[in-house]
Amino acid sequence: SSLACLQVPSSMAVLPDSWTYSQWSAVYNALSFGIASMAAATCFLWLHIPSVSRRYRTALTVSGIVTFIATYHYIRIFNSWVDAFFVGLGIEGEYLCSKSGQPFNDAYRYVDWLLTVPLLLIELVLVMGLPRSETVRMSWQLGLASALMVALGYPGEVQDDLSTRWTWWCLAMVPFVFVVVILVVRLGVATTQQPYQVVPLVQSARYLTVLSWLAYPLVYLVKNTGVAGARATMYEQIGYSVADVVAKCVFGILIWAIAMEKTKMEKMRGFY
Repeated sequence: SSLACLQVPSSMAVLPDSWTYSQWSAVYNALSFGIASMAAATCFLWLHIPSVSRRYRTALTVSGIVTFIATYHYIRIFNSWVDAFFVGLGIEGEYLCSKSGQPFNDAYRYVDWLLTVPLLLIELVLVMGLPRSETVRMSWQLGLASALMVALGYPGEVQDDLSTRWTWWCLAMVPFVFVVVILVVRLGVATTQQPYQVVPLVQSARYLTVLSWLAYPLVYLVKNTGVAGARATMYEQIGYSVADVVAKCVFGILIWAIAMEKTKMEKMRGFY
């Protein structure tokens, strides 16, 4: 029934069996890359806060908070991944990998998104320097819609039944499309009102957000395309990790670049 299809699971997803060492290490390295990238971006962003105008320090602070939260959660995901497996040498000298029986808590990733995705969108609105009423309205709209998108995605993520995954994916795509429309259309109009020197940077930030976000629903559908078992989980973890680095770290650097360019303009006009 439709109600059964929408049933929310009470436990996290169970890891598939039959892992090879190369599959395990690929995820291990992707998560390690995520930790290093998020931590480096946090240091870079926070160290540059004093170099920008006061108007844009909040945006840079929020951007650093995003990558700081992500650093913490990637450490937790990494540790959970390591604890979920036994890795050792086989009798022929090759590395073998098997499940330890400990659960892999991938919910850390969704908790991270629930906190950071709304903040990512809010920092873009903040750095644009829109009128206060418009900033508040857009921040609430984007923040609530993106949080709803993440909340609707998780129940399907931990399901193996393809019809259930499709149902939750479709539900999550409703707020997803709403956010994309605001980024492309409504913020597109606001972009044209920005100083011409920063228009290319603001456009890059908007389109980077949209393009990086498109990766998430595509990775989500890996298990719906016939890929299964350890290979599907490996693709998911690597895909999400790469998308996170682009959406948080690269996006954060763009926010810094916009803030620096606007600060330079204010200095030239004597407003800094």
